[in-house]
Amino acid sequence: MTVSQEHDPNLLSVIIAARNEAGYIGDCLNSLLGQDDEAGDVEVIVVANACTDDTVGAALATRGGIEARGWDLRVIEEPKPGKIHALNTGDQAAKGQFMVYLDADVVCDTDMFAALREVLARDEPLYATGTLKVTEAQTWVTRQYARFWQKLPFVQGGAVGAGLFAVNRPGRERWQAFPDIISDDTYVRLNFAPEERIEVLPKYHWPMVEGFGNLIKVRRRQDDGVAEIVNLYPELVRHDDKKRLRKTDIIGLFLRDPVGFCVYGGVSVAVRLSPARRQWARGR
Repeated sequence: MTVSQEHDPNLLSVIIAARNEAGYIGDCLNSLLGQDDEAGDVEVIVVANACTDDTVGAALATRGGIEARGWDLRVIEEPKPGKIHALNTGDQAAKGQFMVYLDADVVCDTDMFAALREVLARDEPLYATGTLKVTEAQTWVTRQYARFWQKLPFVQGGAVGAGLFAVNRPGRERWQAFPDIISDDTYVRLNFAPEERIEVLPKYHWPMVEGFGNLIKVRRRQDDGVAEIVNLYPELVRHDDKKRLRKTDIIGLFLRDPVGFCVYGGVSVAVRLSPARRQWARGR
């Protein structure tokens, strides 16, 4: 499979892979509707893959508002499950010069698209994302975990891209179809050197899963995804500028947030003791 070569130089394509996201995708799409006028021309492509809820209906409910802005909404019902397959299906349909890959449970600030468009409007390959803001969790354990996670050097360094990342067309040419891997966001980010990755100021609001057991499942999958990329694509690791924690860093993190440190550490230990999980599970 190859990515469509025909594209509109003024169009921004938003690709959302969604499986059983009926409770979230309405808020996600409404945040896109709220984008300011500098967002320009936009097409929204929702790939509902193997859904057993009303994700399709929830997405189509926003069609009137999207079309009122002069934008296009396409909802593709894909019976085959899998986020990677959904991303490739969306890529085939997209015609924009700018490609935004968005999780269905993310809510964007009103100036997000304008900011992404501005920084990506260059001839050289570029990657961009917004400023990640973890939404307030409902459970105590996730609140502690999220607070501590946001203090880690990798997150503090910026351009994390979890839940939202974007590339221009020259950047999209860095790879063909998305490979059948666990961590699509890590794979894309590491296709770009640190100086090619940009974090814009507008925030995107990203929820963490709730509860200790669900944190373990998702964290295990994240760790497996990174390990898979290191194994399959060692040449990409040279672009990893993630700061390694020194002993002094660990002590400092503990002193600043001992409760969060213990919760995060407890999840980390439990991950090492849990079995591997290949399939995607948000653990809602």
